[in-house]
Amino acid sequence: MDGAKKMGIRNVSSICSLTQLDDHDLSRLLEKPRLTTNIERQRSFDERSLSELPTLLVRGSYDHFDTLHSPAVRSGIDTPASWDGNSFDPHPIVAEAWEALRRSLVYFRGQPVGTVAAYDHASEEVLNYDQVFVRDFVPSALAFLMNGEPEVVKNFLMKTLQLQGWEKKIDRFKLGEGVMPASFKVLHDPVRKLDMIVADFGESAIGRVAPVDSGFWWIILLRAYTKSTGDLSLAERPECQKGIKLILMLCLAEGFDTFPTLLCADGCSMIDRRMDVYGYPIEIQALFYMALRCALMMLKHDGEGKDCIERIEKRLHALSYHMRSYFWLDFQQLNDIYRYKTEEYSHTAVNKFNVIPDSIPDWIFDFMPMRGGYFIGNVSPARMDFRWFCLGNCVAILSSLATPEQSMAIMDLIEARWDELVGEMPLKIAYPAIESHEWRIVTGCDPKNTRWSYHNGGSWPVLLWLLTAACIKTGRPQIARQAIDLAETRLLKDGWPEYYDGKLGRFIGKQARKYQTWSIAGYLVAKMMLEDPSHLGMISLEDDKQRKTLIKRSSSWNC
Repeated sequence: MDGAKKMGIRNVSSICSLTQLDDHDLSRLLEKPRLTTNIERQRSFDERSLSELPTLLVRGSYDHFDTLHSPAVRSGIDTPASWDGNSFDPHPIVAEAWEALRRSLVYFRGQPVGTVAAYDHASEEVLNYDQVFVRDFVPSALAFLMNGEPEVVKNFLMKTLQLQGWEKKIDRFKLGEGVMPASFKVLHDPVRKLDMIVADFGESAIGRVAPVDSGFWWIILLRAYTKSTGDLSLAERPECQKGIKLILMLCLAEGFDTFPTLLCADGCSMIDRRMDVYGYPIEIQALFYMALRCALMMLKHDGEGKDCIERIEKRLHALSYHMRSYFWLDFQQLNDIYRYKTEEYSHTAVNKFNVIPDSIPDWIFDFMPMRGGYFIGNVSPARMDFRWFCLGNCVAILSSLATPEQSMAIMDLIEARWDELVGEMPLKIAYPAIESHEWRIVTGCDPKNTRWSYHNGGSWPVLLWLLTAACIKTGRPQIARQAIDLAETRLLKDGWPEYYDGKLGRFIGKQARKYQTWSIAGYLVAKMMLEDPSHLGMISLEDDKQRKTLIKRSSSWNC
């Protein structure tokens, strides 16, 4: 496994812009005839015309996608003509992917309300893979929105909003009113011809942990639906306004915290097992930041809404400063931490978290390139988790939590460490893996999270859509193209696995489910965004110039 052939992309220029690519003539692509749709769009969501898009795709001018419509051009199995043969030849697996995605749809009283986590008939143990997970449905929802099919997304948003109103108890303890479910299942009674829904708020999950990320993904998806369709009425409904506020009330309440970041338990997000991500994990902080910004755009400026908006703005200002200052790591910052003094006592302390330099892991010194950087996994008193987490860094780019310079540095790191972070199957959820004695202590000897497997350094195809979105926003689509090409060689042949194992992601995961829906949907979303980059507007936010934090530029940004 370690001696496998290296799959590098060293020959790709890091300063190549989207408009300079010979193999992806996007200017020609964007001029192609578009299919009409029956979705009525409101003018307020069309602040920039699509004719402006080619000039916005030049590297360094990527922060205008937020003001663009995402045209619902139908793609894939239904309209093969939407693929431009001159720029993006349809891959043979696209039609298969759409067929598999539609097969995963779940219906409640005749209406589609989501997609199951996996459609694996070969597996004897169903567990909860036959349920609709909030986080898992996001790439499915984006695929349907990009294909001009918003109905299932609207139904999902309203159904999960209804579930939010349920009383939620684990043993004798009642959860907060704003908690969104991790998943739900539709039960069909053929005798009485009734459909019932059973929701899981964490009381059935492994470890009994409530999903912190579900509420954030719901807000982000509501904004994506609004941007895609131009339908303002859904977000403006009283029940949706209340749902947003209830979610944020859980996060904006004042307490003992001295940091603007959210304190979380292990297993409260995509990494839903014990993996030493308790505290202030980057995934939750990035999603929190993006959800706050999305809510800011959708909340009404009425009595309650105005108060909530003021609290959001204050939190965003503090959160962006904290994350950009203390979670960011590049070569210069690593060198500074290496030279930290300890036991500093005063408000002028440089080592504010009293991190002991001897706690820096050996691997980071070889991993960190001279050019590049990323948001580390966690920062808390006397503790820095230096691991790379893909989802948190990609969402940081899309939400503009990362500054433009930091966004470019993250992409530089991916290019420089392609073998480690991408390998033969995109994309490492975390790097590096926890091994040996540390694995026994950290995971509790978890047989699923062994080294280079599952959440412990496994490779997850679903992350393709996040990587692609980040690449397009930073003007580096060639990175996404290379990753998608790798995935296409195996995904269909392997049966759309949930994840892959090994340092290079060469082996199908030992407990991976086949026909994992978000592996399928993630691939389709990545393909459609490369076909039509304006789709990025659904999931990308502009840099807020008023909130821009002044940070000293490090040497890695100037190399």
